[in-house]
Formats: sequence, C-alpha cells, structure tokens
Amino acid sequence: MTEMTLPPVLAPDTVRIVPLGGVGDIGRNMTVFECNDRIVIVDCGVLFPEESQPGVDLILPDFDYIAQRLDKVDAIILTHGHEDHIGAVPYLLRLRQDIPIVGSELTIALVEAKLAEHKIKPYTFVVQEDDIVPLGSFECEFIAVNHSIPDALAVFMRSAGGNILITGDFKMDQLPLDGRITDLRAFARAGEEGVDLFMVDSTNAEVPGFVRSEGEIGPVLDGIFAVAEGQIVVASFASHVHRVQQVLDAAQKHNRKVCFVGRSMVRNMGIAADLGYLTIPPDTLIDLKDVERYPLNQRVLMSTGSQGEPMAVLSRIASGTHKKIAVQPGDTVVFASSLIPGNENSVFRLINGLTRLGAKVIHQGNAAVHVSGHSAQGELLYCYNIVEPLNVMPIHGEARHLVANGSLAVKTGVPAENVLLCEDGTVVDLCEGKAEIVGQVPCGYVFVDGSSVGEIGEAELTDRRTLGREGFIAVFAVVDAQTRSVLTGPHIQARGMAEDDAVFSEILPDVSAALAKAVANESADTYQMQQAMRRVIGRWAATKLRRAPMIIPTVIEA
Repeated sequence: MTEMTLPPVLAPDTVRIVPLGGVGDIGRNMTVFECNDRIVIVDCGVLFPEESQPGVDLILPDFDYIAQRLDKVDAIILTHGHEDHIGAVPYLLRLRQDIPIVGSELTIALVEAKLAEHKIKPYTFVVQEDDIVPLGSFECEFIAVNHSIPDALAVFMRSAGGNILITGDFKMDQLPLDGRITDLRAFARAGEEGVDLFMVDSTNAEVPGFVRSEGEIGPVLDGIFAVAEGQIVVASFASHVHRVQQVLDAAQKHNRKVCFVGRSMVRNMGIAADLGYLTIPPDTLIDLKDVERYPLNQRVLMSTGSQGEPMAVLSRIASGTHKKIAVQPGDTVVFASSLIPGNENSVFRLINGLTRLGAKVIHQGNAAVHVSGHSAQGELLYCYNIVEPLNVMPIHGEARHLVANGSLAVKTGVPAENVLLCEDGTVVDLCEGKAEIVGQVPCGYVFVDGSSVGEIGEAELTDRRTLGREGFIAVFAVVDAQTRSVLTGPHIQARGMAEDDAVFSEILPDVSAALAKAVANESADTYQMQQAMRRVIGRWAATKLRRAPMIIPTVIEA
C-alpha cells in the first residue's frame, strides 16, 4: 500500500470513511463515518499487545483524527460486545463523556459495566434488529447477525453520499445455540435497495468452506467431562456466553459444580445471566471461596486466560501463584477458544507449563473444542452474491485476510477496481455510487501502559526490547568544570547480563582515557563527555561480548 497525501476537503453530500483500527490488524476496530459535517463512529475497540511490546497493557486506536471535532460526533455504534470492539470506549469518552453509545441490549450492558469501572456514566441507547434510527446525517438500520457472542448486529447506513452495509464480526451458523441466525433476508433487502459500499469481516477469508456450528462443541465437551477424573479447568474468552452455557450444561449432566474465575468472567456472565442470555442450571454455580469444599472430581473452573496473558487466571494457575487454585496430575485443562495471531508463543508456553504439572491439556490443535465466530469463504461468497454491492472494502483482518476477501468479491463479479484494499488511516470517499481512496491521515498505535495513555512510543519500546535481549550498562563520573578534571569515576555497573562487573576492568582504562580527553576539551559539555564514554563501551561490548546493551552514561559537574 503506497504512501499518500492528506485528503481534500470533504465535499457536500459525500460520505468519508476512515478506519482508525482493525484494517491491517486483528483488533482495535474503529471506523469514522462523516457526511455533511456530522460524524458517526462504528466500534471502538482495543488490540492486545504482543511479546514485542513489553510492558504495554492495551493498544488503542489513534483518536487524533477526530479529537478536535468531537462536538460533531452524533453516536458511537457498537456492533457487539467483544473487547476488540468496545474496549477503547472508556478512553474515547474521557475526551467527551456525553457521546451517545448505541448498541444491542447485551452489548450496552457490557460496555456500561466497563465504563462503571472507569467511573464514567454514559448516555446509552439500546437497539435491536430491524430498528431504524436517525443519527446525524445517517439513517441506521440494524440487522441481526450470528457471532460467538449473543446480540451482534450489522449496520445498514443510508446517507446522501450512498448506502453502506457494515457486517461487523459475523458468521452464518444455521443451528446457533440461541436460535438467532444471520438475517440474510435483510441483507437481500439492502442489496435490492442498493449497497454502494459493502464493508465485510475478513478474519476467515483465507479459510475454505463453511464454519462449523456452535452446536457441535457440546458433544465434544460432554465426552471430555465423561472421562475426566480430576478437576476440570476450561479457559475461554470472558464474553463467550455460548461456550460457558455448554460448559454449564455438561457440568450439570456429570454432577459437577462450576466456578467462574477471573473478574471479567464473573462480571460478564453475571450480566448475561441477569439479561437472560445465559441459563444457569439449579445448584450448579458455586463461589470461588467455596471451591475447596468439593472434591476435585466435582469441580469445573471456568476461567479467563486462553490467550496466555501473563496476569490472567490460567497463567497464574500454571505458575503456581493463584491463591485458591492449583493444577495437579489427573486434572484436565481445556482451551475452548481460537488462537489469536501473535499470541502463539504465549499460548504454547502455557500449554507446556500445564503439561509439566501433569494436566491433560486439550486445545484446538488436538480436539474440536472451538469453532470460529467469523465467516469462511463459502459464507462470504453467499453474502456477495446476495448483496451484489457496487464497491467492497474488506475490514477486520490483517493484510493477507483483506486481500483474500477482496479476491472473493472479484470472483462474484465485483470489478477489481471497485475493491478498496485499505489500511488504518486510509481515507475513502463515497458519492453517487463511486468509492475511491482519496488520501491518508496519520494513524499510529496508542499504548496504554499502567495509568499512562499515549506517553509510551516506539522509542521506549525499542529500549525495553533492548533491555530484555541485551541488558543494561551504566557508567558514572563526576568532573570539575572549573579545572577541567575528573574528580571520580568512571564507575561501570551492568544489569541483565551474564558477565560480572569485573569484566569491565579490561575496558575501564580506555573509558577513563576517552573521558579525560573530552573533559580537557574546553568546548565539550557533559553530553559530549557522556557520548565519549558510550562510544568506547559500545564498541568493546560489540566486539568482546557480542552484545548491544543499552548504555546509559552520566556525567555530573561539581
């Protein structure tokens, strides 16, 4: 994708579409829609960090594009309640708390609970399928779609610039656990009215055929429960209501008690049960404080941490740091979720750790314990043929997924020039049936690191990666600015390196000589003195130790 310039001023009766996340990566989904000086945002999610981003808690979309125009935002539409679609809402509402949030009943309940933790009381508006709601310059019709969380919605947006159909995350499970299928009749009606731009979930665009039904997982879990002798731990996403329902049903059948473990799991399942999306069998659910009252062969722990997150419940169980729960020989651990790209090393490390403890570990690689929530190629082809869009913009995926999705659209008759392969920050204008890329706006990663938001950048992450791989060398000296002499030092200390500090005695004379030479130069300031020491140590570490550690020189003038 080529580098582009900033877009022109938006023309009247034209829709501008700007993805600020989720186009080029899996997560951080957020798209801005503008028309006639009004803005509607669809989704506002987070991306979870990879191992190459040490210390980062979350990654947000870049709000800079709209930060100075938040008064023009009429609504945030949330397609469903997964973190990669709602997790960044609290951070956006810090900039303007009264932006209306629109979504289905379960989605709104989940985001309200999240916002309560941030002490934000939002203005929310609950919609359901078939509702038509005017939002600024757009008329939005909501369409039922099936996904791995209940109550997901697609959005059909009508405007002066054209009609846009956004699938959100979806699949076409014909036998869903809740009986709520993707409404292809509504997709067809939108197609008959005319879809000028079809924005389509790309996550499984490389996968041939059709995604299996959620209903196929129940018998697999039942078989696992039937032969398990000890404690059972099932790890899944904290929002996967359907999977939790299947675990509860299997537990009841095999006379086991279920305990929800993990703050988000307890919170989300409580909300789902209160709203009727989760049915808890009588005398099945127990509290964590009561777990030890039951023998191992009567326990089921429903936990978070299926992606190997270091602070999640399952990782703490595997490392032996959880206060209440331990895994031992004879236990069964089930990873009942898909593997998010980028998390492979963390998950396999966790699986190996649990296996060493003697647990039988069951995962997607050795048993059919999960089905995807995203449409595969067969389902996507059906949608293209039903909708017959004029233009297509693949969304929600990495570059390879977007390209694969675009190729499917071309196979169904969409002209190749009408398939827009974009990335985060790409600007697309839609008017009178024509969609075209008109520019690019700055759109980087915004890192959440503890209480700081956006203060950590790539330079700091590079330093952290260097510290982790190569170690740290500090060199300290005090000089007399008046006499241009070295009063003390240089002293060298290292951390995170195999070598003892004594090894630096070899290079210390050269460092001292370089510092003395720099100090003798009357025009040299402390920065130049520091750099003189850094260069000597850096060259020596590279040749002698075969390392490139972070070197922090400090010179103080007395």
